[in-house]
Amino acid sequence: MKKNFIIGLDEAGRGPLAGPVCAGCVLLPEDFPLEMLNDSKKLSEKKRLMAESVIKDKCCWGIGLAEHYEIDELNILQASLLAMKRAYTDMLQKLAAWCKAQNIAEIQEKELSAITDGLFCPDISCNVRSEVKADGTYPAVMAASILAKTCRDRIMIEYDSLYPRYGYARHKGYPTKQHKQICKEIGPSPIQRLSFKIK
Repeated sequence: MKKNFIIGLDEAGRGPLAGPVCAGCVLLPEDFPLEMLNDSKKLSEKKRLMAESVIKDKCCWGIGLAEHYEIDELNILQASLLAMKRAYTDMLQKLAAWCKAQNIAEIQEKELSAITDGLFCPDISCNVRSEVKADGTYPAVMAASILAKTCRDRIMIEYDSLYPRYGYARHKGYPTKQHKQICKEIGPSPIQRLSFKIK
């Protein structure tokens, strides 16, 4: 009988005016402590970081990014799907080593299927389906959402040290009043999504 291993895919950062969109891809082991998972938006920063540490320790996982200029070139939907595809590829490259560390038979790609949050599916080489609010329903998607969110927050905090006047550590590039005001006063930062209108 063919086995089926479910992986979760999700992204963070579709709404901001600056920075990349980030995606996570996670295959959970059977013994993962599911009680620490939830939609990343419903977890405190402290709980997200705790969950991130356990996910990276116990799971086979991947991260993918699409940069601000790729968002401008492709549009945010296509860039989000590209980030998910890159996250899946990153996870897949770790899979054999993860199976060996888990002391389990190597999982073949044909045994994988994926669930992604939203309406659209990335172009990946396993069966994949999308579902609205999957990040609040399926533990693997919850885990992917946590990795995507913590990765993106960390990147935006790093950008804050490069471009401190924009306040990226505070608002992570989202369209807050302060963010829009500083862009109007001094112009866009080098990581601005120029295709996004600042109203």
